[in-house]
Amino acid sequence: MPDISGLFGREGLLAQHLDGFSHRDAQAAMAELVWDALGEGRHLAVEAGTGIGKTFAYLAPILLAGKRAVISTGTKTLQDQLYHRDLPVLGAAVGRPLAVALLKGRGNYLCWHRAELAFQGELVSPATLETLEAVKAWARISASGDLTERHDLADGDPLRPWISSTIDNCLGMRCERYDDCFVVKARRKAQDADVVVVNHHLLLADLALKDAGFGELLGGADAVIVDEAHQLPEVAQQFFGLAVGSREIGSLAADVGAEARAAGVQAQLEPLLVALARAAAEARAAAPAGTGRTPWALAGSDLKSAMDAWRQPLRALATVLEAGRDAAPGLFRAWERCRELGERLETLAAADGGLRWFETTERSVSVHWTPLDAGRELGERIGAHGATWIFTSATLAVGEDFGHFLDRVGIDDARTAVLPSPFDYRAHARLYVPDGLPEPGEPDYTARFLSRVWPLVAACGGGAFVLFTSHRALDEARGWLAARPQPGPLFVQGQGPRTELLDRFRAAGDGVLLGTGSFWQGVDVKGPALRLVAIDKLPFASPADPLIAARLESLRARGEDPFRRFQLPQAVLALKQGVGRLIRDFDDRGLVVLGDPRLKTRAYGRAFLDSLPPMPLLEERDDALAYAASLRPEPVDALEAEA
Repeated sequence: MPDISGLFGREGLLAQHLDGFSHRDAQAAMAELVWDALGEGRHLAVEAGTGIGKTFAYLAPILLAGKRAVISTGTKTLQDQLYHRDLPVLGAAVGRPLAVALLKGRGNYLCWHRAELAFQGELVSPATLETLEAVKAWARISASGDLTERHDLADGDPLRPWISSTIDNCLGMRCERYDDCFVVKARRKAQDADVVVVNHHLLLADLALKDAGFGELLGGADAVIVDEAHQLPEVAQQFFGLAVGSREIGSLAADVGAEARAAGVQAQLEPLLVALARAAAEARAAAPAGTGRTPWALAGSDLKSAMDAWRQPLRALATVLEAGRDAAPGLFRAWERCRELGERLETLAAADGGLRWFETTERSVSVHWTPLDAGRELGERIGAHGATWIFTSATLAVGEDFGHFLDRVGIDDARTAVLPSPFDYRAHARLYVPDGLPEPGEPDYTARFLSRVWPLVAACGGGAFVLFTSHRALDEARGWLAARPQPGPLFVQGQGPRTELLDRFRAAGDGVLLGTGSFWQGVDVKGPALRLVAIDKLPFASPADPLIAARLESLRARGEDPFRRFQLPQAVLALKQGVGRLIRDFDDRGLVVLGDPRLKTRAYGRAFLDSLPPMPLLEERDDALAYAASLRPEPVDALEAEA
């Protein structure tokens, strides 16, 4: 049997072959846990604190055991890191050649058919045509067709949906470019690989066999590693449900229009497409103002009527497309989509045993049906699959208790372990909970929270994340800060792509970033550019959210305490994620400010504090100010800068 702990030792194989490798006890311990889980065939959940090096800790046992594995991550960044850096480096170090495949969602790959439609479409302008020509030239020599190779096509670029496919508009084997399809090639490579790197959406699609037209990835896998596993329950909650939305209806109209132009039947279909697009727009106009999730029972009659009105133009379009469906593969697929959408609307109307709700964004409205217990659905599929599942993240447990997480993924027999971060929080970080703040529900709470935080931000010269539990509080903070001097540039969530805001924040060194949920996790700012993280309130999920409300009611009906069983552990894990933004490397230093007085006034506050890294607690405002000032970077002498 390979000496797993020795592999990670100070004189071990990795230290001999990898520049900069340093021994970490927790990393070696995690590798042994993974090795044992693979040998025993027993599921494992590991909370691996920041800095442990968990990717090597689960990759090394997989490679040494010769297991075929699927590795699922929550972000494309980690996918790319695993595929391009960690797996090649580790494979070379342990001396095992292996076939590795990277599989992303369809939207990341160029679709030849869609690109040709884009050339003929309404989007074509001189600038767009130039970009399309450049993309086409690149695609001819690209091995992967991965659009992330194109730095001029950001994720939010409006051209990307027109040159990539979705499960809805993909023509499958009817496509004239099927043999050249980058998605098909990537999938085939994945099926033949020893290790496949995917994301959580693709993992669940394969687990549920929803991605029709492609083979099963998980069938031959011995192990499934779920990294950033804290995100999986939320993805599963949506995945095992049904949904139809105005954006989907509008996309159908746009796609059919493009296919009709290519087939020369645009004039025949145009009135029907206009009617369908109008029906989608009218539904959003009939929805309540604002954004968020709402129980279907609260949908007004106007919205219900507007959504019901989708059926007639769908039927009319399907009837016309059926007559000409054999004229082109794109028209055949359009006819299928019309039928599928109509059937889904009927199923949604009749669905029972779960929760029906609707969601509004700035530009769309959608109706959903979600099972009340997605964990049961997920657990049944995991159990039927037969592989060993290993879940890991920096935040899975409340104290030592994994019950909340395991319940949400439907697993009741797993080995668990909490491995603390090797970072020295006692020496490098402090926690401060300001006194005198009102209850979080008070109308002036955000202003008073900021009045406590802003002197600390000024004392450390910026380099701060100020994180909020709601968009409303974020908007209030932006207004509060508008008339006040800033230590450096102010970055506000929504003013640009998250990646761009983070890059600018890192480069500034003295910036202040205001953010909500998307900045609580998956954000990595190492070094002195981030030296203070302030959080306004304990992140309890809103009971007004219909999914949360339904889960609480379900627990109540089973005789359980929904606060202790669900709300509290979920909030503890969310807070751990937010606090975890601060210390990202061994030399990082910083201050965490938690504004919620309930940490001191409620008995459950201790559950939050005990789950955080062991940072000394500052009791006095002056001590917090002094510590914040000690974090301020030393000014660089002009002569030193020139040197």
